[in-house]
Amino acid sequence: MEQAEAKCPAVILLSGGLDSATALAIAIDQGFEAYALSFRYGQRHTAELDAAAKVAAALGARRHVVADIDLRAFGGSALTDDALAVPHHDRVEDLGDGIPITYVPARNTIFLSFALAWAETLGASDVFIGVNALDYSGYPDCRPEFISAYEQMANLATKAGVEGTQRLKIHTPLIALTKAQTIQRGLDLGVDYQLTHSCYDPVDGRACGTCDSCLLRGRGFAELGLTDPALDPAGA
Repeated sequence: MEQAEAKCPAVILLSGGLDSATALAIAIDQGFEAYALSFRYGQRHTAELDAAAKVAAALGARRHVVADIDLRAFGGSALTDDALAVPHHDRVEDLGDGIPITYVPARNTIFLSFALAWAETLGASDVFIGVNALDYSGYPDCRPEFISAYEQMANLATKAGVEGTQRLKIHTPLIALTKAQTIQRGLDLGVDYQLTHSCYDPVDGRACGTCDSCLLRGRGFAELGLTDPALDPAGA
């Protein structure tokens, strides 16, 4: 009997939200052995971490690690500073064009640095991140320019990169997709979005339905003729 070919390891940043769950499913579908990485970074709630654990288990991640860092020490975001309120809106059309106060300074730069470190110890050359530059809140660290620059820097930053044993590739499979297209891709891969949590300001663990993230997510499901299971009591 032929021995099965070993899968290449990949680190997938997994927040527990819709996009990162889809990115994890894509990585697994592409044949990678998935190592999911989440963060307890001082965010307002841990509902997303509970969701990340469920998603990692459901999709078959090889391992799921939650790293502890404290971005509350710096504040500067409604997600890490209790003195700043999370904005709420009645309609998705009311979202502004500027960078919202829910932006966490340098968050993806920090998260990718942890992913880079774990990838090097795993002997992995692939990192997946579910950033999106279409239906998103305008965060600067979700843009293709940032990802390209970070990838170039990362390949200068590690022992494995200098010695030529690692050529890091940062995969952004959702970056040019609308939220509806992302959801459809995930549904095709069997993602159970009822397990995910994207809300910035949940009430008793339930999605608020009116923060930027909830509104963008809800519009994506609506464009497919579906109801977001996070907002559907029947799916709770």
